[in-house]
Amino acid sequence: MVNVKGLGYIGLPTALMLAAHGVQVVGTDQSEALVDSLNKGELTFEEKGLDALFHQALDAGIRFQTGDVEADAYIIAVPTPYDHRTKKTDARYVVAAVSEVLDICPKGAVVVVESTISPSTIDRNVRPLLKEKGREDVKLAHAPERIIPGNMLYELEHNSRTIGADSPEVAEQVKALYSSFCQGEIVLTDIRTAEMTKVVENTYRDVNIAFANELAKICRADGMDVYEVIRIANKHPRVNILTPGPGVGGHCISVDPWFLVGDYPDIVDVIRSARRVNDGMPEFVLKRMGAIMKENGITDVGRVGLYGLTYKENVDDTRESPTLQLLHNMDEHLAGGRIKVYDPYVKKDIVPNQYHDFDAFLNDVDMVVVLVGHDEIRNGLDKLKGKVVLDTRNICGEGVYKL
Repeated sequence: MVNVKGLGYIGLPTALMLAAHGVQVVGTDQSEALVDSLNKGELTFEEKGLDALFHQALDAGIRFQTGDVEADAYIIAVPTPYDHRTKKTDARYVVAAVSEVLDICPKGAVVVVESTISPSTIDRNVRPLLKEKGREDVKLAHAPERIIPGNMLYELEHNSRTIGADSPEVAEQVKALYSSFCQGEIVLTDIRTAEMTKVVENTYRDVNIAFANELAKICRADGMDVYEVIRIANKHPRVNILTPGPGVGGHCISVDPWFLVGDYPDIVDVIRSARRVNDGMPEFVLKRMGAIMKENGITDVGRVGLYGLTYKENVDDTRESPTLQLLHNMDEHLAGGRIKVYDPYVKKDIVPNQYHDFDAFLNDVDMVVVLVGHDEIRNGLDKLKGKVVLDTRNICGEGVYKL
């Protein structure tokens, strides 16, 4: 039996996938409301194909509850934020989850930390728990997840996976568990290397995005088309510049690089600079909005609408989204409160003046800032006719303002 602890964006799909492939699974979470929803047959977030997988798992006998159970293996999939002051990993949720497991798990159980953590987090924060509780019989492993909202289920099955463990025997034991559904290559290594690898993957992407975003600022300052510059530069066989955007969101790329900044402050330079560039993009967009409003004689920010609240297209995940960062910056400038906001995937009100109907949203604004490239707007660009448009995603074609 496997106990998956933490049923969020990573834990729930993992639990369902295991159960649907013949593994006996109990999913646990401290949120009674979340567990109640799952036990009523209601998913807690939207994801392509997740509903069908949910029902397969239910048919296979998956259970959901708030309390942990005795199991052969435990998968820890709880959040790992960073301390905004020190930039270090805030491992308290992982520590609490492992501590609870150690109180109930049988001798020789395997505890797999899936949560993304900085290098040596298990050595610093988890191993001492085993010694403190007299549970050094418990086997530890780290198996970080790489899936992205919008394509979670395909990537769960087909992405390669890294498993770090203290011995080849434990690594093989964990590999056998994930092999129940994972068709991608499963790479075995030690725990610290696995910890570093996941953080490095997301940091690499953050640095590359920062290059594109800084290039957008350079081109804007000198009146050049950044997208044309990138298009031509990418014809070089060894150049692959990404597309700039309004910032970086989500709970991976925008967070994980800070772990390295916090752990290696005297070494890290490029990584810290990249984070600052990407964190500064919402402010850059805000200034661009102000210039466009002035150029078009728009004096009332209440006639401006932000399209998109999520951190990426076609998902309902708003964690660390550039739009929320932009709204926070507006509040700091005492300019927020009246601007309109709409996102087809965000069903509940999470910000002031949030709309839930695209046409009503458009009727009440003169200027639209496209911050997320949902399919809805890609397929409905004709609805933007007559509006002043700032397209931060380069999806609207000609005749609009760009970054």
